[in-house]
Amino acid sequence: MGKRSKISFSAIRRNVGLGIRYPWIASKLARLQSQKWFLEKRYPSLWHGKAGTIKQVSIRITDICNLRCIMCGQWGETGFLHDADLKELKKQEVPVQRYIECFEDLVAQGHKPVVYLWGGEPTLYDGWLELLQATTAMKLPATIATNGTRIAQYAEELVDMPMFLLQVSVDGHNEELHNRIRRGVGSTNSFRSIQEGLDKIIEVRKQRKADMPMITTLSTISRDNASHLVDIYETYRNKADLCVFYPAWWIDEQSADAHTKDFERRFGFEPTLHRGWVGGWTPDDYKALNEQLLELKARSKEKGSPAVIILPDIAGMDNLKSYYTDHSATFGYDRCISIFQNVEIDSNGDLSPCRDYHDYVVGNIKDKTITELWNSDKYRAFRKSLVTDGLMPACTRCCGLMGY
Repeated sequence: MGKRSKISFSAIRRNVGLGIRYPWIASKLARLQSQKWFLEKRYPSLWHGKAGTIKQVSIRITDICNLRCIMCGQWGETGFLHDADLKELKKQEVPVQRYIECFEDLVAQGHKPVVYLWGGEPTLYDGWLELLQATTAMKLPATIATNGTRIAQYAEELVDMPMFLLQVSVDGHNEELHNRIRRGVGSTNSFRSIQEGLDKIIEVRKQRKADMPMITTLSTISRDNASHLVDIYETYRNKADLCVFYPAWWIDEQSADAHTKDFERRFGFEPTLHRGWVGGWTPDDYKALNEQLLELKARSKEKGSPAVIILPDIAGMDNLKSYYTDHSATFGYDRCISIFQNVEIDSNGDLSPCRDYHDYVVGNIKDKTITELWNSDKYRAFRKSLVTDGLMPACTRCCGLMGY
């Protein structure tokens, strides 16, 4: 069995109270994790491409964003949305009522997934809060990945829902660094908004004597902040329940070219979206980066400190160098399991097996339900390809492979 991403023991131990108070959430997360570990035993003939119950519905609910983060594959330096028409993107979005209908159908068909919203900036989608409130009422754990610029005004709603997981992107320990990486459109001050938003969430949680939403910081390691990871952790020590650090998802030109050829051979058309993730940054000092990661883990063991998860959890100077310079290295992540558990929906309603490289579309939820598409011939063909022919070149640096 290949390597699987997992929730750290320290994260489980420190948040065990949530599982006791919200067993309907804990049970779903436990089943999701166990099926990651025992996928081959549950489905010994994966080559047929048929999947069981859906464990997570991931919706890139809007492409609109009020930041231009330098490492983003959508709006960043090489992002695939650079020339997109904002009005047209907004026009193509799925109405919130259609999402709710699809989730009602999922529950009726025996699927009870985690609901995960991202973007763009998901809070810029008009019906995001209504959707999460509706799915929470269906006993589906609600999560969101946000840049944090708009959470203060919705603090009471998020606590009262209750939202399960509030994931906020932070890439600097101070205003200068964070805002340089996560560049705002117009007068947006992302760092200041995050501080105000998290303080408000914590305040409301205390007022309500609540534990949720669990606050998680998401930090992408980049050329600008690689020497400040411990500083970021210390800045959010008293604001977060969990801190996640990503060595960054990106591919080099060689991998992008190889992916184009392999994808076209498999599926008969040329992909383009993966080129939004082409990059060239490598750390200046692998020893220093490794020391930062080790120090993060050490500090997370201190009493009262938020747990740390590094995805993928790579240790040692040699492994870090391989991660950034050898894009064929998979570090044991040799099979994509998200395609057997997780649905990816684009902002226009297109349903794809793949989160980051979503050229392959199996249908659209505006005219089909998720359950109708989940084991369709086209979806099964994609799964079969990855089982029988193995990973594609771009897969080795995808959050669906190493971070799901």
